[in-house]
Amino acid sequence: MKRTMIRLMGGLALLAVTAMGVGDVWAARLNQPTSATPAAGLRVGLNALLSEHVYLAAAATNAALAGRQPEFQAAAAALDGNSVDVARAIGSVYGPDAEKAFLPLWRKHIGMVVDYTVGAATSDRAKQDRAVTDLVGYTQDFGAFLASANPYLPKAVVADLVKHHVLTLKDVIDAQATKDQSRAFTALRTGAGHMQMIADPLAGAIVKQFPDKVAGAPDTPAASLRTALTLALREHVYLASAATNAALGGRDAEFKAGAGALDANSIAISKAIGSVYGPDAEKAFLPLWRKHIGMVVDYTVGAATNDRAKQDRAVNELIGYTQDFGAFLAAANPNLPKSVVADLVKHHVVTLKDVIDAQATKDQSRAFTALRTGAGHMQMIADPLAEAIVTQFPDKF
Repeated sequence: MKRTMIRLMGGLALLAVTAMGVGDVWAARLNQPTSATPAAGLRVGLNALLSEHVYLAAAATNAALAGRQPEFQAAAAALDGNSVDVARAIGSVYGPDAEKAFLPLWRKHIGMVVDYTVGAATSDRAKQDRAVTDLVGYTQDFGAFLASANPYLPKAVVADLVKHHVLTLKDVIDAQATKDQSRAFTALRTGAGHMQMIADPLAGAIVKQFPDKVAGAPDTPAASLRTALTLALREHVYLASAATNAALGGRDAEFKAGAGALDANSIAISKAIGSVYGPDAEKAFLPLWRKHIGMVVDYTVGAATNDRAKQDRAVNELIGYTQDFGAFLAAANPNLPKSVVADLVKHHVVTLKDVIDAQATKDQSRAFTALRTGAGHMQMIADPLAEAIVTQFPDKF
């Protein structure tokens, strides 16, 4: 897990990297289009962490509202692990004192979200209203904190962006509380997507503040491609795990809503492929991508029914699928060797299997640890895919 998170935050530890002189190497590379600059890595890392915050918060509130206490505790612990990582990201740029100050400030708004969730669970409107008031006030404190650290982050702008984070997360909780699962998953995707409106300007402000330490620009087309692929592929893991968790728990309405959101993510990924390779590639990619999701469903059904043979067949089919997927991307891009792609997708399959196995045995702590690992692994697919596309189409990026 530690190794995975270090990779996830590679772009965020950039001050230490450039201090070792690697910045000169990046400066040379900037003469060619690339998605692999420290500035792009910073943007990707912040987006990954802040979107994860929403997925884990929603998982925690969903479990709390349903009275699944062990699951809530495990999700809350994973959420706090994410908070620690966000604080470390801030500390990697602004130092240990900023990290120490940031963590309790960040945790504070999570406590307020818990208060709102408790109010929703108990139909205590006064408690909910107090929590909303506290959260709106908190946005001013958070805006002031970032504005004091970076002159390119106006307090009012930051406060407004965080206010929208609060409101989009509130939408998720409200839908969960009324058991409107379809609306909850739609709100979840909206809330997670909104975090890019915080992560992107934060990355841009840091690069502007430390131009000699952070090579490259975070808003190039290549950086945008890498960010988009990373977020879409990580979302795939979070939504898949939410769907399998509901299926294994016998919560059919929640499973169907989660599966619907997962398919919407699949369509978004296929459109991303189509935006580069055209509509025919998009049409070919979507059923291929959906195919492995069907196999994951088969594995989950086997786990739910203790059908080892069904699980084994699903695993064998998934391993075989990695070769088909590797062949597809290799045919589209000469910079993506089939064997390399197949191996990376195999690891995606294995890490997602770890999540499902833990869910099936109700080992919630292990499930959320595996979830963060599996989501983090998707950057190992997104990064080379983005760079291969940029290399293939340098005039576009």
